Amino acid sequence: MDFEGVLQDVVQRADGAVAAILMDGDGLAIGHYAREGGEAIEAIGVEYGAILKEVRRACEMLETGEAVELTVRAERMVTVLRQVGDGYAVAVTLRPEGNVGKARFLLRVRAPDLAEALA
Repeated sequence: MDFEGVLQDVVQRADGAVAAILMDGDGLAIGHYAREGGEAIEAIGVEYGAILKEVRRACEMLETGEAVELTVRAERMVTVLRQVGDGYAVAVTLRPEGNVGKARFLLRVRAPDLAEALA
C-alpha cells in the first residue's frame, strides 16, 4: 500500500479524525489525506514539524532517547505526531471530541507501513 492509502486508512478509522500528513524533517508534505475540515493540514505539518524538530533536539540534549510521539491538544483541534523512520514524521488531526487513543494506536501500528513506503 502506498503512503496516501495508509494516511486515508488512519483518518477513516479514527473517529473524529479530519486529516493526516506524512512529512519530512522540515515539516514539508510528502503526502496527505484530508476530509472536509482538514484542508489546513499542510500548514499544520509545517508549524508542528518545527515544534517536533525542537523536541527532538531537546531529547538529544537531555539524553532521554529519541522522541517518538508528540500530542498537541488545542481548543478546536488535537494533533498527534509520530516519528516514522529517520527524519520523517506523520501527523493526524482530530476534532477535540475525536478518539485520540485510536489515532495514536493506528499511527503506531501503521508507522512501519509508512517507513516501508518511503524506502
